[in-house]
Amino acid sequence: MRIRTLMAGALVGLLATTTACSGSGSGGGDTLKIGFFAPESGFGSADGRSALAGARLAVEQVNADGGIDGKKVELVTYDDASDPKQGAVIATKLVSQDRVAAAVSGSYSPQTLAGATIFQRNRIPLVSAYAVNPGIPETGDFIFQQDFDGEVQGRAGAVQLAEDGVTKPAVIAVDNDFGNALVQGFSDQAEKSGLDVVSVDKNEFGEKDFGTIIRRAVDAGADGIYLVQYVAEGTQFFRALRKSGVDLPVLSTEGIDSAGFLESIGDLADGAKITTNLNRDAEAPATKAFLEDFAEANDFPADMVAASSYDAVKLILDAAESSGTSAGDIHQGLLDTSDHEGATGTLERFTDGRQVIKPVQVLQFQGATLVSIGEITDSSVITP
Repeated sequence: MRIRTLMAGALVGLLATTTACSGSGSGGGDTLKIGFFAPESGFGSADGRSALAGARLAVEQVNADGGIDGKKVELVTYDDASDPKQGAVIATKLVSQDRVAAAVSGSYSPQTLAGATIFQRNRIPLVSAYAVNPGIPETGDFIFQQDFDGEVQGRAGAVQLAEDGVTKPAVIAVDNDFGNALVQGFSDQAEKSGLDVVSVDKNEFGEKDFGTIIRRAVDAGADGIYLVQYVAEGTQFFRALRKSGVDLPVLSTEGIDSAGFLESIGDLADGAKITTNLNRDAEAPATKAFLEDFAEANDFPADMVAASSYDAVKLILDAAESSGTSAGDIHQGLLDTSDHEGATGTLERFTDGRQVIKPVQVLQFQGATLVSIGEITDSSVITP
């Protein structure tokens, strides 16, 4: 989902959870190794927890069904600690030491982009689970993006606010690649949707004075707010909004579609809406099965990070099942993917740029629960 940028921090040690099994990037031996990295520690640890749980569920399920072509699947995992420096370090280790046949980034865009160059150079397929920087698949033909990119979601946000009757939105966004990509898409679509953006306020990680920012939006004449934040900043925003007494409609993004946010916010976001890729009310069998299985396996709720990581691993496993277990086979299988039924919906195919075209889901907080209220399917909006 999503692009996240590191706050300053020291380089941390790599933490691997591997099983000593034979196998290689060529698919040899009796084990199929799939690499995986996520922010299990650092500021993004809530997302790392969800990402790892989703990826492990996918692997456990396929192994329970006998593996792939007689091979047991091993998930080789590393903690990138929300540190972009670790992307290339981990990718190098997965390629040269662990000899994985494919890999999934369950992390943010800086780490994903850093690792993507290593995987591309070694012709090992990488699927980005939820990082939304459109530059990720542009790294090369072995790099795929499972979530819709940030500009798509930003355009969808403008469409939804217009449908909600907002005409003069204020934008409040975190000042990094994630925020900038969504704001770009939102701004591009705003005029087409009849919106007059009255203010754009950017904030850094750790922002706490949202009261002042909210007041600036009100003073600018805003009749709605487009909010692009993560868990900590989103929580601070809604606390400040309720304290201020300002009653404006808020549309946020998948940045707060997090188990960590749901656990911490209570009913403070009641009535607000978000755009995301996981419809918890979907009748699709794949989505319903994922939500049930995830709930049985974990003591925290599924979110878009978990669902996206699950889907990214499943895409690789299904590609291996259909085309073979070498890196080249998996690459071809991903290119040939069609009508893949996943937790986050149906992936009809990857585009020529190895991106996806999916409806953007619109959910609303009812108390501390997210419920579906619709989806955005306009091809001019959701096509990268």
